[in-house]
Amino acid sequence: MQAENVDCHGIHGMTSNGRRAKASQGVKLHVQDKHVIVNNGILRVTISKPDGFITGVKYNGISNLLETRNEEYNRGYWDLVWSQAGSTGTTGISDNMKATSFRVVVENEEQVELSFVRQYDNSQEGKMVPLNIDMRFIMLRDCSGFYSYGIYEHLPEWPAFNLPQTRIVFRLRKDKFRYMAVSDDRQRYMPLPDDRLPGRGEPLAYPEAVLLVHPVEPEFKGEVDDKYQYSCENKDLNVHGWICSDPPTGFWQITPSNEFRSGGLLKQNLTSHVGPTTLAMLISAHYGGEDLVLKLQPGEPWKKMFGPVFFYVNSAAKGDELKSLWEDAKEQMTSEVHNWPYNFPASDDFEGSDQRGDVSGRLLVGDTYFADGLIPAKGAYVGLALPGESGSWQTEVKGYQFWTTTDLGGYFSINNVRTGNYNLYAFVPHFIGDYMFEDSISITSGCQINMGDIVYRPPRDGPTLWEIGMPDRTAMGFYIPDVDPRYSNPLCLNGPDRFRQYGLWERYADLYPDGDLVYTVGQSDYAKDWYFVQVNRKVSDGTYKGTTWQIKFEMDNVNQAATYKLRLALAAANVAQLEVRVNKQVTEPPLFATGVIGKDNAIARHGIHGLYRLFTVDIPGSRLAAGENTIYLSQTMSSTPLQGIMYDYIRLEGASS
Repeated sequence: MQAENVDCHGIHGMTSNGRRAKASQGVKLHVQDKHVIVNNGILRVTISKPDGFITGVKYNGISNLLETRNEEYNRGYWDLVWSQAGSTGTTGISDNMKATSFRVVVENEEQVELSFVRQYDNSQEGKMVPLNIDMRFIMLRDCSGFYSYGIYEHLPEWPAFNLPQTRIVFRLRKDKFRYMAVSDDRQRYMPLPDDRLPGRGEPLAYPEAVLLVHPVEPEFKGEVDDKYQYSCENKDLNVHGWICSDPPTGFWQITPSNEFRSGGLLKQNLTSHVGPTTLAMLISAHYGGEDLVLKLQPGEPWKKMFGPVFFYVNSAAKGDELKSLWEDAKEQMTSEVHNWPYNFPASDDFEGSDQRGDVSGRLLVGDTYFADGLIPAKGAYVGLALPGESGSWQTEVKGYQFWTTTDLGGYFSINNVRTGNYNLYAFVPHFIGDYMFEDSISITSGCQINMGDIVYRPPRDGPTLWEIGMPDRTAMGFYIPDVDPRYSNPLCLNGPDRFRQYGLWERYADLYPDGDLVYTVGQSDYAKDWYFVQVNRKVSDGTYKGTTWQIKFEMDNVNQAATYKLRLALAAANVAQLEVRVNKQVTEPPLFATGVIGKDNAIARHGIHGLYRLFTVDIPGSRLAAGENTIYLSQTMSSTPLQGIMYDYIRLEGASS
């Protein structure tokens, strides 16, 4: 199989007239005793044999972009975390996936593809993850980078097990790569990994967060370093990486498709962080907890292909490296997305465009209390994922997902869908809840399925009496405080990333020292008066106490015989329990309780959301009064400061007319 129509030429190849130059040679493979070397005249990649660890990347006059101080297995590699069936939590046994066999899949001047395989050994039950693992690496002619993908397979006769995490990791040279870029507004010179060590760094509430007290470079003193401050939603996680200033060189991870990532398009993942480290997260439980752990049951077969992911290198003229290298990386990302699905992977497990299908249609919204008749669901997210229940896509980790957004007319087209059976899911900004089409959809090679008009009728029983927030599945629209100046990261001081600062959960007690939040409908402004997260309060003996927030509102008339609906859309929950009471703060049992919900850990990990949850509370009219009323929202789990709830949106509906 040969590569066609692939544009992977970087800034390194720019000529004086702006055209991209070609390399002078095809792809060459050199197989040695303990290593294989692939070279296309632009870069040279060295991989240990048969282990499958990338030990060296030579480019732009730099003998190795990877950290040479590290052992060969700790430079560029795939790894995973697994645990035995029945285990709970999101941790387990770390496995660097050392392969045991090597073969050349494709070798010609246009392309080299290599396979590094480790097969499951039944005699190692309980000691070895029960998977066959095939790690592939591809280099193309005239391409300023290389690709990697992996194929995982579990046979039904093998033991059941859990898979909390798998990823691709690159550890770059700390003496070279000091500038990190995750997005247009999240890029900066970074501290050194040495700054996190004892004596230079002071551990904070959890190991990932370190206060830099005596950094090597004084400019970083007083900053917090925390890898979770650089996390990103899958839908925005296409390119990130690092820049070396001398010589000006970029190393970028480009992920052209989200189809093989777990958890759907809103799943948040780690990107790059101090190391300098760059990650391609493929399965992870971050921002969801155990709900996002892949659990294979006894007798369950499973096979999935992750990738290809592209690792791109580029260079620039001295003095212009930061902007030009980042802009070129984004341009390259656009090219990779355009060329997806690729036509060069040699594995039969990768389906090309001619083997895939398309689904199109129009999504409308029917909410008679919002508008007369049906309206186009503009800007909605529509996707295909394994069959499940409404909203189950956000915890789906075994299969593939395919998402798109609707245009102003509500029209959508989901292209290049792998064959298989799916449900069609959707959610619409400004409307609560999740949509799922009632019948499953079978995708076959070359199919073009038109769904016609489909209608989402969001939960609604009566007119809106009042509302707090705007439904977008995040807590973004609520009040986010300034960071305690002792714990700042300058990258997140202003703008939309203010919520990424460390320790904001402690700022609640600073702003509400004598009592909890009270919100008065018609007077309060949720952007200023509704704290973005309901957290616990630290008391004098050093323990924590749950908090109770109040919503005060007036009602002119109350139908005592009717039932009113309180809609509570939650953006995140971390080992929390929400209890709802009406007009009596102390009453048992509460009118409504969620039970203990969530292990999102979004509070500690600077996420403005975790998993979305929607609850409906029936309020009998007999509980309400003409005049002033109060709804009490109590978060009762209080063993740590990091338990709590983020709200997305709250609405009280009147009696159905």
